[in-house]
Amino acid sequence: MVGSILPATAMVEPSIGRPMGKDKWAGMSAKLSTMSGDGPKSAYELAMERLRQKDKEASVDDRPLTDEQKAAIADARQFYTAKVAEREILHQAALPGVRTHEELDRLNEELRRDRERLATDRDRKIAEIRGKKPS
Repeated sequence: MVGSILPATAMVEPSIGRPMGKDKWAGMSAKLSTMSGDGPKSAYELAMERLRQKDKEASVDDRPLTDEQKAAIADARQFYTAKVAEREILHQAALPGVRTHEELDRLNEELRRDRERLATDRDRKIAEIRGKKPS
């Protein structure tokens, strides 16, 4: 930079002292105007902001759940948690009768499939409850 003379109006990149092109500043005023003056945001707040923006673009409703829906969701979760517990108890009861590795693998595979099926059923039920219009 020694020997070069910059006009007083030239923008200089502070970290390295070189002149900056206008393309680096393009859109900066738009970014600055959208920032809130509340101070820095946490990573969580930034992530939630991005998710809300994506939902807005996808036209997803952001309506709160009613007390009735919350209770129904809690009941569904409790029901499916009980079903998984029941299935695990039956699995544990069947283990002492296992004679071969193939039988053990079969029982473990059945338990895995049942857990997946119950989780899918639970999620479908919760989505169904969430999708209902408040009454």
